[in-house]
Amino acid sequence: MKQLYKGRLEVVCGSMFSGKTEELLRRLKRAEYAKKNVLTLKHHLDNRASYTCIASHNGQKREAFPMGGSTARINKILELAQDDVDVLGIDEIQFFPKNIVDVVKELIDMGKTIIVSGLDMDFRGEPFGIMPTLLALADNITKLKAICVICGKEAHNTQRIINGMPAKYDDPIILVGASECYEARCRDCFVMKKDPMKVHTPQTQTIAQI
Repeated sequence: MKQLYKGRLEVVCGSMFSGKTEELLRRLKRAEYAKKNVLTLKHHLDNRASYTCIASHNGQKREAFPMGGSTARINKILELAQDDVDVLGIDEIQFFPKNIVDVVKELIDMGKTIIVSGLDMDFRGEPFGIMPTLLALADNITKLKAICVICGKEAHNTQRIINGMPAKYDDPIILVGASECYEARCRDCFVMKKDPMKVHTPQTQTIAQI
């Protein structure tokens, strides 16, 4: 009987425009060169380039299964990741609900290599959804940095811009977009003013899409 070894979790994170998806695509292509069977997934909210593809900002694309956020749809990942799947890649992992963590753990127990990419901080400069948990569970973490559009230093933050001005703290957490509404900013150039009179709305209840 073949011994089943447990898999691993690799997390690629950083701000927008830091090359997260590009790095994910590179690793998945490398796995294919190594004769591994690769399954690629994405969250259905991210339809900027295509509903059935993930795409980097430099134009690279790869076909992917769009997945919804319901428990039933998340559990379907286990059905898609059959015995012949060696590596599972997931883009924009921060959009998924917390039950994706249990699915990731089960896949690792099944011997799969899981490679995910996502924003580690939201536009408020705060930890994004399930990312802190995935970072704690990861076997390997790669944190990429962009270039600040204001001063040219390394950028850790994602600045949301609405009508030419920084978004407000109580705006919806999720707003799918690219350079038309987001900028990479360093800590010094990042702007976010909190309104102490307003209560923080849970991330799961604040979703917008363009």
